[in-house]
Amino acid sequence: MLAIVLVLIVYLLGLLVIVELLYIKKHGKGFGIMSGLSSNWASLQKKQKPSKFTRYKKIDTTTRNPKSTVKNVRVMSKAVAASLKLEDEQNQQQQQQQQQPQHQQMDGVKYELPSDTDTKFSNRQLEIGKYVAIDCEFVGVGPEGVASSLARVSIVNFHGKTIFDSFVRPTEKVTDWRTWVSGVTPNDMKDAITFKEAQNKTSEILKNRILVGHAVDHDLDALMLSHPKSMIRDTARHTPYRQKYAKGKTPSLKNLTKEILGIDIQTGEHSSVEDAKATMMIFRNDKKTFEQIATKRFRRANHNHRQ
Repeated sequence: MLAIVLVLIVYLLGLLVIVELLYIKKHGKGFGIMSGLSSNWASLQKKQKPSKFTRYKKIDTTTRNPKSTVKNVRVMSKAVAASLKLEDEQNQQQQQQQQQPQHQQMDGVKYELPSDTDTKFSNRQLEIGKYVAIDCEFVGVGPEGVASSLARVSIVNFHGKTIFDSFVRPTEKVTDWRTWVSGVTPNDMKDAITFKEAQNKTSEILKNRILVGHAVDHDLDALMLSHPKSMIRDTARHTPYRQKYAKGKTPSLKNLTKEILGIDIQTGEHSSVEDAKATMMIFRNDKKTFEQIATKRFRRANHNHRQ
């Protein structure tokens, strides 16, 4: 019953409000019902408890300092530019490392095989000098290509600068080019010199100079040349290297280059230029001991010969 009464009261109040609105529209003022409701509503708002939800202040972007905003943008732009520059420099360093001659850090010393395109060579370093290193490549001749014939000669000076490098036409018919290891192909023979030319040129360079090589007798035999033993420095026969790196046996050039210089060579086709440069660097690494052994050995040999 009470609910019905309340509904009727609300209904009547609604009618009164509508009537007052119509009256206000026509006469410009009302009966005072709306003002009474407004005052009651205001009183109700005062009594109402604050909401438990946090009201966030709306950010007014118009109150920001334009100069401060521009400054922040500039700072952020500089940071982004610096980051991009650093990334670009890192990429360039990686590319340069891939293009540079192979080198590694061993015992705090950085080694790398000299490049013939290096512009840092002085005039003196471009000269032949007192020491030269030699290496040769061979192809197979005869039945099944078992026998070897000279196909390339490379000589570098003390600083690793190439002073002579030429392909040589084999004196016999090639039955195995051994390209996979020698790096020599039939196409290389187009500009190759004769064996005699290679022999004469090599002999001219070696005259009165100390010859460095790895198992160098093999190269001299292939060229049919001889050289004073007192003027030969053979990295394959160097006693300290044999004891330290090969348990008293003959160490390979590949192994010595890796152990002493930290450089990998002969990973695919061989290059006599690369091998000659590596041999010279290995000699230079222990040059003082090489010379001490040679001096002691041949001084004793001369003394015995005089007796």
